[in-house]
Amino acid sequence: MGQDSGKSTQSSIEANLISKVGSIISRERKQRQMTIAELAGKAGISSGLLSQLERGLGNPSIETLSQLARTLSIPIGTFFETASTPPGEVIHPHTRRRLMLEDTGMTYQLLVPDMQGSLSMLYIELPPGFSNVNAPFNHHGEEVVFVLSGSIEIHIGDREWILAPGDSIRFHSTVDHWYRTFDERVVVITAQSPPSF
Repeated sequence: MGQDSGKSTQSSIEANLISKVGSIISRERKQRQMTIAELAGKAGISSGLLSQLERGLGNPSIETLSQLARTLSIPIGTFFETASTPPGEVIHPHTRRRLMLEDTGMTYQLLVPDMQGSLSMLYIELPPGFSNVNAPFNHHGEEVVFVLSGSIEIHIGDREWILAPGDSIRFHSTVDHWYRTFDERVVVITAQSPPSF
């Protein structure tokens, strides 16, 4: 019974985050006085998809979020935005803010209460055979990636590394960076300063 309740709570948290992502996209679009068609066209996605996302329907891909964030000139991490919380708040696993990208199988979990501080941390699960070579990340600041499980290929600019469990790397995140996984699920923890994921 407790386990089902936990799953129900997690599903509710995920549904709430998807809804918030839609609200944030809508708010940012309206602040720029753009129509759905204009934003969709500039981001390279369909108006129908954008309309669905703004209504909290479906689950956007990492590529879609990247395209929208770039078009709106906001960090992807904005989609985790919440009201500020008091310092020192403990984040328990079942209360983490989570964003699941269904088409890629990636899951992001926020390890800090919000994106308002000077440092953000994410717990990220990447499925086997993942690659975001077509939508590399590029954001302000510095980043550290620490591998908890699995092996991951990390590309930063024109250099690449393969990191195994226990390995970590720090880099300037203003340089295009992308990831590739192999035949196993990979779990990493990333830290960004300032929060600009």
